[in-house]
Amino acid sequence: MYDIFGKYGAIRQIRIGTNKDTRGTAFVVYEDIYDSKTAVDHLSGFNVANRYLIVLYYQQAKMSKKFDQKKKEDEIARMQEKYGVSTKDK
Repeated sequence: MYDIFGKYGAIRQIRIGTNKDTRGTAFVVYEDIYDSKTAVDHLSGFNVANRYLIVLYYQQAKMSKKFDQKKKEDEIARMQEKYGVSTKDK
Protein backbone atom coordinates (compact mmCIF):
# COMPACT_ATOMS: atom_id res chain seq x y z
CA MET A 1 0.00 0.00 0.00
CA TYR A 2 2.79 2.41 0.90
CA ASP A 3 4.56 1.66 -2.38
CA ILE A 4 1.48 2.40 -4.48
CA PHE A 5 0.06 5.41 -2.63
CA GLY A 6 3.42 6.81 -1.50
CA LYS A 7 4.30 7.77 -5.08
CA TYR A 8 1.88 10.69 -4.80
CA GLY A 9 3.06 12.25 -1.54
CA ALA A 10 3.94 11.82 2.11
CA ILE A 11 1.55 9.46 3.88
CA ARG A 12 0.52 10.14 7.48
CA GLN A 13 -1.18 6.78 8.00
CA ILE A 14 -2.91 3.85 6.31
CA ARG A 15 -5.76 2.10 8.10
CA ILE A 16 -6.85 -1.23 6.65
CA GLY A 17 -10.31 -2.65 7.35
CA THR A 18 -10.16 -5.96 9.22
CA ASN A 19 -13.72 -6.83 10.26
CA LYS A 20 -16.41 -8.26 7.98
CA ASP A 21 -17.96 -4.84 7.24
CA THR A 22 -14.70 -3.14 6.26
CA ARG A 23 -12.71 -6.00 4.71
CA GLY A 24 -11.25 -4.93 1.37
CA THR A 25 -11.16 -1.24 2.28
CA ALA A 26 -8.46 1.09 3.51
CA PHE A 27 -8.10 4.72 4.50
CA VAL A 28 -4.97 6.46 3.27
CA VAL A 29 -4.24 9.77 4.99
CA TYR A 30 -1.81 12.12 3.30
CA GLU A 31 0.10 14.97 4.92
CA ASP A 32 -1.04 17.35 2.18
CA ILE A 33 -4.54 17.54 0.67
CA TYR A 34 -3.10 18.22 -2.79
CA ASP A 35 -1.24 14.90 -2.63
CA SER A 36 -4.52 13.13 -1.89
CA LYS A 37 -6.14 14.79 -4.91
CA THR A 38 -3.27 13.64 -7.12
CA ALA A 39 -3.62 10.08 -5.79
CA VAL A 40 -7.38 10.06 -6.42
CA ASP A 41 -6.85 11.37 -9.95
CA HIS A 42 -4.15 8.83 -10.82
CA LEU A 43 -5.15 5.70 -8.91
CA SER A 44 -8.89 5.42 -9.54
CA GLY A 45 -9.27 2.37 -11.76
CA PHE A 46 -5.65 1.30 -11.27
CA ASN A 47 -5.22 -2.50 -11.49
CA VAL A 48 -3.43 -4.15 -8.54
CA ALA A 49 -3.22 -7.95 -8.31
CA ASN A 50 -6.08 -8.32 -10.82
CA ARG A 51 -8.34 -6.01 -8.79
CA TYR A 52 -9.25 -2.47 -9.68
CA LEU A 53 -8.85 0.26 -7.08
CA ILE A 54 -11.73 2.58 -6.30
CA VAL A 55 -10.20 5.67 -4.75
CA LEU A 56 -12.54 8.20 -3.16
CA TYR A 57 -12.40 11.07 -0.72
CA TYR A 58 -13.68 10.33 2.76
CA GLN A 59 -17.05 11.97 3.37
CA GLN A 60 -18.03 12.15 7.02
CA ALA A 61 -21.67 13.04 6.30
CA LYS A 62 -22.25 9.87 4.24
CA MET A 63 -20.55 7.69 6.83
CA SER A 64 -22.71 9.16 9.61
CA LYS A 65 -25.89 8.43 7.63
CA LYS A 66 -24.90 4.79 7.20
CA PHE A 67 -24.21 4.47 10.93
CA ASP A 68 -27.52 6.17 11.81
CA GLN A 69 -29.41 3.84 9.45
CA LYS A 70 -27.87 0.77 11.09
CA LYS A 71 -28.72 2.15 14.52
CA LYS A 72 -32.35 2.68 13.48
CA GLU A 73 -32.61 -0.83 12.02
CA ASP A 74 -31.26 -2.30 15.27
CA GLU A 75 -33.76 -0.29 17.30
CA ILE A 76 -36.66 -1.49 15.11
CA ALA A 77 -35.51 -5.10 15.46
CA ARG A 78 -35.39 -4.75 19.27
CA MET A 79 -38.89 -3.26 19.34
CA GLN A 80 -40.25 -6.00 17.07
CA GLU A 81 -38.76 -8.64 19.35
CA LYS A 82 -40.07 -6.91 22.48
CA TYR A 83 -43.64 -6.68 21.19
CA GLY A 84 -43.65 -9.96 19.24
CA VAL A 85 -44.09 -8.32 15.85
CA SER A 86 -42.71 -10.02 12.75
CA THR A 87 -42.40 -8.60 9.25
CA LYS A 88 -41.89 -12.02 7.68
CA ASP A 89 -44.84 -13.80 6.09
CA LYS A 90 -45.58 -17.17 7.65
